[in-house]
Amino acid sequence: MKIVAVTACPTGIAHTYMAAEALEAAAEEAGHEITVETQGSAGSTPLTAEQLAGADVAIFAADVEVRDKDRFAHLPQVAVGVKKAISGGDLLVAQAEEAVRNHVPAPAGAPAAAAPAGVKAPGQNSSRSGPGAASKVRAWLMTGVSHVIPFVAAGGLLIALGFALGGYQINLPDDSPLYEQILDGGFDAGSITAWGALAFGIGSAAFNFLVPVLAGFIAYAMADRPALVPGFVGGAIAVTTGAGFLGGLVAGFVAGGLVMWIKTWRVPRALAGIMPVLVIPLLSTAVVGLLMYVVVGRPIALITEGLTNWLNGLSGTNAVLLGLLLGLMMCFDMGGPVNKASYTFAVAGLSTGSAGALTIMAAVMAAGMVPPLAMALATVVRKSLFSDVERENGRAAWLLGASFISEGAIPFAAADPFRVIPSIMVGGAVTGSLSMAFGATLRAPHGGVFVVPLMGNPLGFLVAVVAGTVVATALVVALKTFARRRPARPAAEDTVTTSATERETVTA
Repeated sequence: MKIVAVTACPTGIAHTYMAAEALEAAAEEAGHEITVETQGSAGSTPLTAEQLAGADVAIFAADVEVRDKDRFAHLPQVAVGVKKAISGGDLLVAQAEEAVRNHVPAPAGAPAAAAPAGVKAPGQNSSRSGPGAASKVRAWLMTGVSHVIPFVAAGGLLIALGFALGGYQINLPDDSPLYEQILDGGFDAGSITAWGALAFGIGSAAFNFLVPVLAGFIAYAMADRPALVPGFVGGAIAVTTGAGFLGGLVAGFVAGGLVMWIKTWRVPRALAGIMPVLVIPLLSTAVVGLLMYVVVGRPIALITEGLTNWLNGLSGTNAVLLGLLLGLMMCFDMGGPVNKASYTFAVAGLSTGSAGALTIMAAVMAAGMVPPLAMALATVVRKSLFSDVERENGRAAWLLGASFISEGAIPFAAADPFRVIPSIMVGGAVTGSLSMAFGATLRAPHGGVFVVPLMGNPLGFLVAVVAGTVVATALVVALKTFARRRPARPAAEDTVTTSATERETVTA
């Protein structure tokens, strides 16, 4: 059987490629051919027309909307979240086999045949066990967030670099900020302050795209290219009206929903050709702009202002408790929905530029580094508790953890969830609360130790990471050691005495 697959996750960094590897291994094990298109942050090599024409089935392992999904309309499809591919690639291949056996191609001009549970038939938008409404909304949102992250990373790091070179006074108002004064007066290549001003100006320009990009790509995920224009325009108006990140969310969903509705209209054949390039962008942009300016913008601006004031007002116990909660969420599913909810909250706060939001971003990144670092340390402290494969994964987890790739702990959590996950959650909670208590700040949404020089209170950040890592390591070692020392129970009371080897058995 020839399989084509697409993997994609919101950040496009770890899950995307881990899922691809899992699917390739499972397909090879089952004796099938597979070609995977990884729609990650590094770009993707699209499947060729020949590969699509010769395929028997398509597998989508994605937490965001798959790009150019119409290419697969002629194939039976299996669609799941990206984590299911990582932990159960063999099950997905089995579902693909079942999909091919049950697939009945629709005759030309006839409606598509009913699809078996969990499989999409050609021409169908959904199936009985396909993604529900909540999953679709989350995928649309994550598509927008995934496109925002590179802008936040580039802009945040450049702004931080500008502060590092030019000092914090670079953005203080005085007729115009210092960086604007310097750039208006001509660039002096021999001045460090001028270089800082230049970095700050470029970073600020990148940050200006955050909300429009978020809204535009939420709309794009919902209704494809015709929705890009109203989404971007709605996001730009959200910035103008002060509605910010929340306004961008609303603009994106409104634009996408409106375009989805317009695309259902039955229009004369003469208009069909110009609908996607003229009629739909014109009507949808006008309506979205009207709603954002007149109806939605100001109320959301008030909510955004309240959120900013709340973030800035966090201090003492409130800040520590929030850091503890965010740390627990970051370590619960390592890249899953709960982790992404915490991460998205932190990234959303960055668009406000408030001091409270910067401490939240630091706490979230610090906690997200703990799971792989803790497991890497545990494989060094007590090698005997881990298999050869786990010790090999532990060596890779050092770099993954240092780079803020929480997914490095997934192999350990999958093998022993009841001991690993609670341990790293406690460690993450310690790290998140300490980071907030120390007041560490961060403008970049990614990077791990590689962005430490550009942090506020980097020493506090590192102390928080080390403390949480040590706590999580101690707990997981203690729990695994306790489990190993428990003797195996005989199968029955009259069973003969167990052998020495059996007495050493580790009980689950």
